[in-house]
Amino acid sequence: MVLEGFIPHPTQLAEEYTAKGLWKGLTIGDLLDRAVSRHPDRIALVDEKNRVTYKELQEKVNRLARSFLSLGIKKDDRVTIQLPNWAEFVYSYLALARIGAIGVMAIPHYRATEMEYIMRLTDSVGYIFPQEYRKFSYIGMLQEIKPRLPQLRYLIVVGSDTTPEPGYLSLQQLLDQEAGREFSPEYFKPYRPNPNDVSVILWTGGTTAAPKGVPQTHNMHICYIEHLSKPIHSPANTSFLSSTPVAHNAALSFGLNATLLYGETLVMMTSTEPEDILKTIERERITTTLLIPTQAISVLNHPNFSRYNLSSLQVILCGAAHVPPELVKEIRTRIGCAVANGYGMTEGLGSMTSLDDPLEVVCHTVGKPPCPGDEYKIVDEEGQELPPGKEGELIARGPCISRGYYKAEEFNLVAFNADGFFFTGDLAMFDQDGHLKITGRKKDMILRGGENISAAEVEELILSCPKVEQVAVVGMPDPVLGEKACAFIKPKGGEIVTLEELVAFLKGKGIASFKLPERIEIITDFPLTSIGKIDKKLLRDWIIKNI
Repeated sequence: MVLEGFIPHPTQLAEEYTAKGLWKGLTIGDLLDRAVSRHPDRIALVDEKNRVTYKELQEKVNRLARSFLSLGIKKDDRVTIQLPNWAEFVYSYLALARIGAIGVMAIPHYRATEMEYIMRLTDSVGYIFPQEYRKFSYIGMLQEIKPRLPQLRYLIVVGSDTTPEPGYLSLQQLLDQEAGREFSPEYFKPYRPNPNDVSVILWTGGTTAAPKGVPQTHNMHICYIEHLSKPIHSPANTSFLSSTPVAHNAALSFGLNATLLYGETLVMMTSTEPEDILKTIERERITTTLLIPTQAISVLNHPNFSRYNLSSLQVILCGAAHVPPELVKEIRTRIGCAVANGYGMTEGLGSMTSLDDPLEVVCHTVGKPPCPGDEYKIVDEEGQELPPGKEGELIARGPCISRGYYKAEEFNLVAFNADGFFFTGDLAMFDQDGHLKITGRKKDMILRGGENISAAEVEELILSCPKVEQVAVVGMPDPVLGEKACAFIKPKGGEIVTLEELVAFLKGKGIASFKLPERIEIITDFPLTSIGKIDKKLLRDWIIKNI
């Protein structure tokens, strides 16, 4: 029976994906069991308090899964997990997958408005959350919204060995109540989900509207991690550092699920401070990590950067926002590791450069879409497919890609066409060799007097200025031209950047005059979204109020 609110792939396509081996008929729980059979004593998981082998991880997951069953959590029940990068997140996520329940991901930054919306939309019967994290009381938030969520029955707290008050359950107690009990592989066989069942609901990171739920089946998610991680995987990759929230698609896929797939070590940290990242890479001999551009820039510019031994690093996956060529070159020069320039969306599509790609390909493209079953097109405003070298909107469909948002019928009519193609809202083009280049967002274009300005293009040129550490270009209203470009700039330490100097520099690069910024704002720190992208919405709002 199909989960209400979930749009599955058409039967014919599902059979085709299975026949071609794109859907392998595995579940997330199968990945864990397979890793245990191959590497039982290998370290699977490290966080700030725990170091757990694969065998120990399986035992904890099985015990928690049994406790969930005893509570009454069953197949297709939605349980919201709002935990930081703690081992308890991994135990909970895998235990729910083991019994066919659905983990609803929620990042720790969400507060009452988002959490009430998410748990109401998904009809969550359970909520796994910290008692307190970064001085915020999640119990206090829950007490505010619980009266409006009558279906919410299982309130499971992490961070307390005892039940904080009546009506709450301690996750540690749920783990302990099955301590010492062994579960054979056959025990959970009756509860194993169908690989075409929904395993997880992720959320798009929107700043202008409520987040949209993206359901992923076991087959879809495993297909995604297998193909998208393949271009950067080598036998030298043995440990992955996740410093972004594991509840996000990128960290969940490349961090948790990919390490299960390959039997490697996942190291999770809650701090995003650049020196903490440097310390962890050195201490844990990290071979692969995901850094969004703002993180990578902060790490490279940290005053203590040269004190740390980063020789273990083989690959830095850089993505989630535009990756400037100068950043790619600086990472390769100063750290000496490969850079994978990646592009991905929670909806299930993605592309990535390979370890053997030439520097020009890594600097200026996001490689070739790796899943052979995915179909990518560049289309114009009328939906007509464009040839290589022509910019248009990227649309896609395939075995990794969602066919619709969860319980969002009206929005799905806009975001997906009748053939199942998802309209990304990203501007892109293919080069003659089939490499994909993301050129900007449709909504990130600045319309000045009838001329389109790509914010990403101007940002890339400004970042090549030796005085500039980071930049964000946004549109500001103009009564005559409609919009003009404003550049928010964070200078490198001690440098002074003026508008006149910047304009002269850009003219030297040969940029068209209508693309030149007509205002700059010097900024010491950029406002960031929950995953560390520069929050352009806040910058636009500020400039509107301060014109």
